[in-house]
This record gives sequence, C-alpha cells and structure tokens, in this order.
Amino acid sequence: MASLGLNGVIKRFGTAEVIHGVDLEVRDGEFVVFVGPSGCGKSTLLRMIAGLEEVTEGDVHIDGERVNEIPAAKRGLAMVFQSYALYPHMTIRKNLSFGLETMGTPRAETRRRVADAAEILQIASLLDRRPGQLSGGQRQRVAIGRAIVREPRIFLFDEPLSNLDAELRVQMRVEINKLHRRLGATMIFVTHDQVEAMTLADRIVVLRAGRIEQVGTPLELYNHPANLFVAGFIGSPRMNFLAAQIIVGTDGNLRVRSESGLDLPFPAGSRPPSSDSKVTVGIRPENIRIVDPRHASLAGEVQIAEHLGGETFLYLALASGETVVVEVQGQATVAAGERVGIEPDAGAAHVFAGDGMAISRRVADTKLDSTPA
Repeated sequence: MASLGLNGVIKRFGTAEVIHGVDLEVRDGEFVVFVGPSGCGKSTLLRMIAGLEEVTEGDVHIDGERVNEIPAAKRGLAMVFQSYALYPHMTIRKNLSFGLETMGTPRAETRRRVADAAEILQIASLLDRRPGQLSGGQRQRVAIGRAIVREPRIFLFDEPLSNLDAELRVQMRVEINKLHRRLGATMIFVTHDQVEAMTLADRIVVLRAGRIEQVGTPLELYNHPANLFVAGFIGSPRMNFLAAQIIVGTDGNLRVRSESGLDLPFPAGSRPPSSDSKVTVGIRPENIRIVDPRHASLAGEVQIAEHLGGETFLYLALASGETVVVEVQGQATVAAGERVGIEPDAGAAHVFAGDGMAISRRVADTKLDSTPA
C-alpha cells in the first residue's frame, strides 16, 4: 500500500485551466472519495494520479516519490472504470489473468492471485463463464477483481457504480467497503453521488470547478460545512437556506432574522460579518419539527408530501416565497394543501456570510454598538 501527495497540481487543456492548484495528502490505507457535480474535475484529477493525463504544473508523489514522468503502467496503480471493459470472448478466469500474463508474471503466481481475488469477491463459481453470462453486479466484481490481481499500491475507482441499478449500487457499496477493510488498501473513489461518498469514505474531498472546497470526514462535512456549496451538496435532502440579516435585539445581543419570520439568536462565540449584515441561515430538514401553526415562529403550506414509509418529507411554501423541506419520522398524516407550523432547532442552525463562507465560532462577545431593534 502507499500514500499519495498532490502539490500545487494544475491541469490545462490549451488555454483552459480546469484544475487550479490542488494540494492534497492521502494517507496509507485511507479510503478517500472525490465528490462533486459533473464537470468539477474529479475524474481529470484521478486520471492525473493514474498517469493517464499529463500534469501541466505541480507534482504527484506516491510514497514520497515524484511520479510525474513515470508512465501509468509503471506507477503500481490499478484503476476500475465506469464501464466494465471486459473482454467478451474470454472467460472470467482469462479476464482476470490476462493482464498478469502480458506482464510476464509466473503462471503459479498468476493462478494464486486469480484464486485469491475470486475468493475475496465470491466469484469463484463464475470463472469459467463469459461476461455476457453475468449480471451487471457480477461484471463489476470481475472489473474490481482485475484490479485486485495486480496487487497495486493504490486502487483508483472512477464512478464504478454508475451503470448499476439502485439495489445493486447499495449492494456494491457494501462489497467495496468490506473489500477495503479486508485489504487495508489505499483507495481513491470518484463519484457525483454524495450518498456513496458519505457511506464509503474515511475522508471526502469536495470539488467544484477544479478547486477543493473542503476536505474532512463525512460527519465533519455534514456537521461543519465550510461554505454554502458544501452545505447544500452534502446531505439528502439538501440543507434549507433562508435569506436573513443580523440585527441587534432589545437585550443588546445579536439575532438572525429572516424575511420569512425566522428569528434566532446569533450563534454563541461566532464572529459576525464586518461589512454586511446580510447572511444566509441553513437548517437541515431533520432539525425542524412540526408544531401547531397558531404557536409557531414559522408557518407554511404543504406543497408536496413524500411518504417513504419510515419517514415523510414535507415541502413547505413560506410566505416569503421560499421553500423549506421538513423531515418527519414515521408516516405523517399530512397532505398537500395543509398549513402547518414549524420550529427550527436554533442550536443546529448554520449561518453563512454574504460571500457564502460559514461564520466561524470563535468570538464570545457578539454585541454591537447599535440601537436595539
């Protein structure tokens, strides 16, 4: 296994710069997921690590060794692509062994590696079949097995589950997680699906437009997003955002008040923006509860009620024109058209400055010299 380092990595296609000075350290044995919307540069970054794309500027290090000029075949990495790319005329056994044979690996060693990979992935009974005789999930296992037999220093996965249906995606997520625990291998996984990122990663790298927005564990990103983009991208359904401003309450303390009627104390120990009192309040759907509209700080009309059995998602239209999603545990008896009150958990609210960055919680004194509202 191996560690990986990216230092000031830049990629240009002609005059168009698509990766803008990325710095990242991946520890030995770590499972890191690159996540972001389509076109954010995550696959391009992975291909530069693999040696399939040239690095325009900066350095790629594997176990401290600079590998920019080392060809892909000699970097000791293995890549699993979105397409299975199996040889249809070969048996599964031959698909697994072919790469080793072309590298001149001794036959006994090749047989051992194929048998070990087949046991790990539970495909030993499929070795004499051809790809056309397998299901999508089985073919994806073979594609992963082809990477395992190479015994690489780092595994690279480029959206390997995108072609599978919902049930198989869940099953393969479990299998890949178990594979990582069993092998203890360094793995880098690219996806646009934040659920895959949350369930697989030791750490997530959130990318947007060729830049890293935040790096952290799944719960660090979920609980402490660095900015509006990360807050909205991580979590399903996404975080609710309400336009608001910072005011001074009658007691001299800062409050956050929205046009919709939300009125919360400014987060204790946070530094308010210095130049603009306009902010955005973020509240996750599970941090809002339904209450009697006659005694609620906020009320809205149910536009859509998604009944999923174990939980219900309500999409509420507020008087301000904004929409709020509320998660209700169980089978809520609320229907479209009803008016309901909601009460956000003030302690779970996030506040973002006008530039979209999260307001840090560092300063204890949050009073302003201003006339109380």
